[in-house]
Amino acid sequence: MSDSTDQSCLACQRGPDETPLVQLAYRGSILWICPQHLPILIHDPGRLVGLLPGAETLRPAEGHD
Repeated sequence: MSDSTDQSCLACQRGPDETPLVQLAYRGSILWICPQHLPILIHDPGRLVGLLPGAETLRPAEGHD
């Protein structure tokens, strides 16, 4: 799991020199995700199982195409 000192996307591991990153606070940790993978977190968090602790319990957003 990433923390605030490891600023890389939790999905693709790219850092802030390669892509913009959005900071997340989750389960007492600071995580980072890039704009390319943010929609996965919102709409299909199951794809982050193994990368984001507890991803298997997250529900996708409702009302998306």
